[in-house]
Amino acid sequence: QVQLVESGGGLVQAGGSLRLSCAASGRTSRSYVMAWFRQAPGKEREFVVAISRNSGYTRYADSVKGRFTISRDNAKNTVSLLMNSLKPEDTAVYYCAAGTSVGATPPEYDYWGQGTQVTVSS
Repeated sequence: QVQLVESGGGLVQAGGSLRLSCAASGRTSRSYVMAWFRQAPGKEREFVVAISRNSGYTRYADSVKGRFTISRDNAKNTVSLLMNSLKPEDTAVYYCAAGTSVGATPPEYDYWGQGTQVTVSS
């Protein structure tokens, strides 16, 4: 079992930046692939980015490639998402997730945080 808690969301103007963090407790997060998903009102939860256990492999959604950067610190059991050049369409609740493969669909992840709201104003 692992518990995930996101932080760092907020309101930012278009073109701005935010850094989200995900703190893991319980079973160490280094045992898991970690990912971020997001869900906008009225839309399905969508994949944003995933990172392998040793940070050797990352997978980004095309919509965020070149703007978002994922990183992890296994010693601190944290995962971060640096979001640059934010757009209004990035507005969503962002969820941290833990799983066993670098997948891009929610069923591939076993544990989820409660989410943090990111709002980008135009």
